[in-house]
Amino acid sequence: MLTSFKRTNEGEQNTNMIYSTVMARRPDSGTKEEIWTRGDLKEIMRNLSLLSEHGVREFYERAYRECRIVNSHTFPPARAVQELVQAWKQLRKWRRP
Repeated sequence: MLTSFKRTNEGEQNTNMIYSTVMARRPDSGTKEEIWTRGDLKEIMRNLSLLSEHGVREFYERAYRECRIVNSHTFPPARAVQELVQAWKQLRKWRRP
């Protein structure tokens, strides 16, 4: 009984290896994606805190448009997502009682 389990397990491993060689890979663009550093994010947050609520909402809407996924080939840059999160955090701070 133990040998039949071993054979079944080996067959499963072989099947998994076959599937893993045909899996889709993310295309390598050749360039490293730029992201904001912690210091940059603190500066963005500080600048957002100096703006009016209307200004932060405009910043948020612009970042939201940049983060929109139109189809499977377009994906938002990390910086745009980071900016969206910073604006969301600032709006959230002002919303708290």
